[in-house]
Amino acid sequence: MRPAVAALLAVVLAACAPVPSGAPPIGGGSAVLPLPADVVELTAPPSAPAVPPASCDPRASLRPTGPLPVPGQMPAGSTMARVQQRGRLIVGVDQNTFQMGFRNPFSGELEGFDVDMAREVARAVFGDPNAIQYKVLTSEQRIPALEDREVDIVVRTMTVTCERWQRVNFSTVYYEAGQRVLVPSNSDVTGIESLGGKRVCATKGSSSLANVAAAPVRPVAVSVPNWTDCLVLLQQGQVDAISTDDTILAGFAAQDPYTKIVGPKFTDEPYGMAVPKADEDFVRFVNALLERMRADGTWARLHQRWLGPPPAPPVAVYRD
Repeated sequence: MRPAVAALLAVVLAACAPVPSGAPPIGGGSAVLPLPADVVELTAPPSAPAVPPASCDPRASLRPTGPLPVPGQMPAGSTMARVQQRGRLIVGVDQNTFQMGFRNPFSGELEGFDVDMAREVARAVFGDPNAIQYKVLTSEQRIPALEDREVDIVVRTMTVTCERWQRVNFSTVYYEAGQRVLVPSNSDVTGIESLGGKRVCATKGSSSLANVAAAPVRPVAVSVPNWTDCLVLLQQGQVDAISTDDTILAGFAAQDPYTKIVGPKFTDEPYGMAVPKADEDFVRFVNALLERMRADGTWARLHQRWLGPPPAPPVAVYRD
């Protein structure tokens, strides 16, 4: 099944299909089907990334240089002025992560917490949240799309890490997630420690995949292009679990009532908005916007809309 079709089917089923009383979990059978040809099973952890500087704090971003400029009046010669001249902000997003970045099957529109965060960036540049062009990216495509300047910014459940900082720049943290485990509701798995030798799904290019492959209990990491591919594999009994950020797993559990999230968080996954390495002025602009969103209640309002009652927003950390 194509990823976009899988995403559409999963959301439509969650929204429209009645839940049969007492029906067994979809993935609860004992037969294990072979993996599709385009799915990669990792028997060893991915190659070790480059070692970051010992002084690196991945949460520390670039301090705003002042208040936000008036929308539509970006400073001459700035990254924001270039975007303004083009007439639209090009944003890398997801369409497969329910509640964060997904395509509404009824309207066909992209929606979610990350999508609304991106719309606030467009509003700050243009005064219009709709002055935006979405480019749907997989986890693996996020950094190359920034390096090739296919997008101005990526807002896509992207964990800030020291390794990634070497290739792109990040805003301050706008959401605190953590990696957990999703299994069929009749599974006896209690967390990552129960998955030794079992197939665990995550997406290519994600920190989740590296965390699964490096887990001491040695699960078998199964790599796919999109998160909804993982949900389909779990429903078909081709993997034993999915492991990624709790935000993504909460969306899966909302779509499929025959799944459950188990175990505590075993990593911290702070999300940042990523921009091309050279565009430091845009980082400072976005950080000024995030400061305002934390202070004026916009962040809390968006969290309430998509993710439920908001905690205190993440505190900004700056390196300069």
